[in-house]
Amino acid sequence: MTGGEVAGILVAVFWAILVSFLAVVLVRLAQTLKATTKLVADVTEQAVPLLSDASATVRSAQTQLDRVDAIASDVQEVTSNASALSTTVASTFGGPLVKVAAFGYGVRKALGRGRDEAAPAPARRTVVGRTVPSARRRKQKG
Repeated sequence: MTGGEVAGILVAVFWAILVSFLAVVLVRLAQTLKATTKLVADVTEQAVPLLSDASATVRSAQTQLDRVDAIASDVQEVTSNASALSTTVASTFGGPLVKVAAFGYGVRKALGRGRDEAAPAPARRTVVGRTVPSARRRKQKG
């Protein structure tokens, strides 16, 4: 055997090892691709119902938000109506009630003065044997 033949045999052996290694890699890659395909199919089967449920939930939330918006606008309208009613009642009854209260106060004062002038003068009071001057009592009252 010559050197060229030995080199040819070595190249053939290395070539066979390389082909075997590539065959193993390709088999494993095929298995990985099969597992990935199965995983994607399973995810797709589970994702479709989840997406339809999520879509239904979003539609339901939108409906609820529309209802809340309608309620909020109704509450705003009621609030403005209550404010207008309060303003109307205050302007309608406020002025006359103040006048009636002032008139009642004036009548009470007038009747109170009439009683003070018509009442007899109070007797002088004594404190531990001493009489209190009337001028001093007026200062204490007024």
